[in-house]
Amino acid sequence: MHIRRVSFDHPDAVKLNDQVQAEYSVRYGGGGDATSLAPADFEPPNGLYLIAYDEFGTPVASGGWRAQDENGEGNVDGDAELKRMYVVEQMRGRGLARRILAALEEDARAAGRRRTVLETGPKQPEAVALYESSGYEPCEKFGYYRFHELSLCYAKAL
Repeated sequence: MHIRRVSFDHPDAVKLNDQVQAEYSVRYGGGGDATSLAPADFEPPNGLYLIAYDEFGTPVASGGWRAQDENGEGNVDGDAELKRMYVVEQMRGRGLARRILAALEEDARAAGRRRTVLETGPKQPEAVALYESSGYEPCEKFGYYRFHELSLCYAKAL
């Protein structure tokens, strides 16, 4: 398994993003996550997008962070917002999400971000368990879904 930095519009990133969007639709109904994202959001030094590849070169997991500062959606200066954390179904339970999460946190810290934040939901219990076991705590809601009753927001000081 190796993890590599790619652009958010890389074909493998697009493929995994399509898969995670389909999973959101199954779990929550509707058309997936409507949060606005752009490839430039994940360009260093203001972000990073990672993909884990298996020994055959197949993309099997992804995740990214993007810089956020105080805005009208509830972020505060120094935030690194985690987005598109995903592991393909057949590779779950092998620690890939935890490895990507650690790499994202390390990079965000090196970029001068003060905390990582994320938004998830109760229909993603695996994600909630990962974040809580990694030191994330509930925080004030932020982002596109901050007024949605199923939105769960977490933060971790870097």
